[in-house]
Amino acid sequence: MTSPSDNEFTTAVIATLRSPFKQKFAIPRQPNLVREARGQLLFHSPYNDPNTLRGIEQFTHLWLLFRFHATADQGWSPTVQPPRLGGKERVGVYACRSPFRPNPIGLSVVENLGVESIAGELILHVGGIDLLDQTPIIDIKPYVPYADAVSGAEAGFAQDAPGAPNRVLYSEQATQALAENVDRLPDLSAFITSLLQQDPRPAWRAKPTDNKQYGMALYDLNIKWRIEPDYIEVVSIKSLSE
Repeated sequence: MTSPSDNEFTTAVIATLRSPFKQKFAIPRQPNLVREARGQLLFHSPYNDPNTLRGIEQFTHLWLLFRFHATADQGWSPTVQPPRLGGKERVGVYACRSPFRPNPIGLSVVENLGVESIAGELILHVGGIDLLDQTPIIDIKPYVPYADAVSGAEAGFAQDAPGAPNRVLYSEQATQALAENVDRLPDLSAFITSLLQQDPRPAWRAKPTDNKQYGMALYDLNIKWRIEPDYIEVVSIKSLSE
């Protein structure tokens, strides 16, 4: 006979991720697909002791365990409809990486970009992220290539990376906005281009062209774009407050 304590436990939030992704839409479907997607882990007391990160500089990549905070209250289902299958075919929840899980916990491998302390705040910089802003981090582990990269592994319906290297063109207004933001966001153009080449549209809309204008929130900016048969156009880049 089991008691509630045998089946339940609590986890501490050790850090919060500061991310350029302010909404779920357009976040890369997997980590490291967009290397320009960078974030910062801000550690909470008592886990902000610099000794906790001693030796972490020896590892180029790290595993982040995190909580799907934006969807955690929406419950879970035994089966889900993965975007890679067009959002119409169901598979078991344990056969995909859906955020709607019995325990809303995710796992993401990110690039280690270094540690710094600013005004007494311990910060770990990471790259290639696929996480929403304010994601609670519950653990960090080093990525070990000989054990974590399995040669010959098969990935079923998710065997190949999404997207295609379509040209990304910028309107006159978008080009001007890039120039106006280059000092504070020098990699913005490369970031937007890499994101759009992943084709962030829902799988069921992933046609050569769909005559629809899309928007995504990055940093404090609203990016508008559309798909054409042989290129992607960034229509505008404006402040989210506009």
